[in-house]
Amino acid sequence: MPPSLRCPSFPSPVSTCAKQYPKSAQCRSFTTTLRQDGNARVTRARHQLYRWLNSQGEIFRNPAQGHTNYLTAYTSDGQLKRVLEARKREAQEQNESPIVPGQEKPRVDSNAVPPETNRDLRPFPHNPFFISQPVLGDEMREKIWEAIMIEGKSVRDVSTEFSVEMSRVGAVVRLKEIEKEWARIGKPLAKPYAEAVMNMLPVTNYDPNLENRKSIKPHESINDLPIHQATGPQIFYPTSESRIFTRTDAAKIFDDHLLPADDRVPHPELTLMHKDLSAGLSQEEIAERQAGRDAEAEVRRLRREKKKRGGQVKTINTKRWEFKFTDVNVDAAGKDGRGHNGVGWRYGVPLMDRSRAQVKIPTKVE
Repeated sequence: MPPSLRCPSFPSPVSTCAKQYPKSAQCRSFTTTLRQDGNARVTRARHQLYRWLNSQGEIFRNPAQGHTNYLTAYTSDGQLKRVLEARKREAQEQNESPIVPGQEKPRVDSNAVPPETNRDLRPFPHNPFFISQPVLGDEMREKIWEAIMIEGKSVRDVSTEFSVEMSRVGAVVRLKEIEKEWARIGKPLAKPYAEAVMNMLPVTNYDPNLENRKSIKPHESINDLPIHQATGPQIFYPTSESRIFTRTDAAKIFDDHLLPADDRVPHPELTLMHKDLSAGLSQEEIAERQAGRDAEAEVRRLRREKKKRGGQVKTINTKRWEFKFTDVNVDAAGKDGRGHNGVGWRYGVPLMDRSRAQVKIPTKVE
C-alpha cells in the first residue's frame, strides 16, 4: 500500500493538502426538504382529498336511505346522475308538450328518486362489469318461511308466488329455522351487522299487494333451463323440410331418455299457462285448466308412491289376520351385524356382555 501524502514543511504557492472546512459545515440534516409548519402550503393531493370530502364525500358520511350509495351513481359534485337525467327529461317533455289554454301542466315531485339501473349498481368504478345483485329483505324471507312452514304450501307454488328460485326458497327456510332455533335457546344474533350489510346492497322487499308484485320487476328468473350433460356436443341432424321437428324430437336426438325443454324447466306449469294465454283463453279458464293439471299430478304422485310401497311389501290375507312380508338383505346389518337397517333392529339389538370370548375388563386407561 503506498504511503499517504503529507504536506511539505516548506511553504508552497499551491497547497496540496485537503481543504479544511469548518465544523459547522460538516454537520448535515437527514433530509433536504424544507420543514413545513401548520401554515405551510398544502399539497395538491391533500387539497383534492378535502375537496372530495366536502362535496361528494359528505353524502357518504350521511348516506341516503332506501337505495344503494355507490360511487358510480354520483357526479363529481355529489349529485345523483339518475336524478339529473330525470329532471332533464322532464324539462324536455314540458317544452315539447303543447300548451292548452286553461289546463295546467302536471307537476312532478323533483325530490323523488328514480329507480336504480345497472349503471347505479356498480360498486367498483374500475370494474364496470360487476353489478351488485339484489338480496331478499327480512320481511320477504319471513313471508317465505310462513308460506312453507305454517300455510303448508309447496316449494314450487311459493317460488311462483314470490318470483324466487326454488333452491333459494329451500335455503331461506333452512336458514330461518336456524335463526329461530338460536333465538329460542338465547344465542345472540348479529343484527347490527346484518342491518349494515342490507343497507349496502339492493334489497327486494315484500309487497302485500299481489297486483303490485306482478307488475314490479321480479327478484330473479325462476324458469331458466338447466344445462344437461347430454346436450353438450353439437349435433348436425339432417331431416326433411316437410317434417314438423319439435323439442321432443330434438331431445331424443341428444339422448333417448332426455326430456324435452318444456318438461325440464323448473316450472313446466308456467309454460303451459303461457300457451293457454297465447291461445286467447281467459284468466278463469287458465286457472281452471291449471287446477285440473295439478289434481292429475297429485293423483299420479300418490299412485307412484302406492306402487312403490306395494312392490316392497307383500300382503297375505287370511280369515283372521293380514300378514305383511318385506324383502330384506342380510348385508343390510353391516359388518358387525348391528346396523340399524338389519332385521330385528326395531325390537332392539342384544348386548354382547354375557357372550363367551368377550373381554369384559378395561384394556386401556383414559
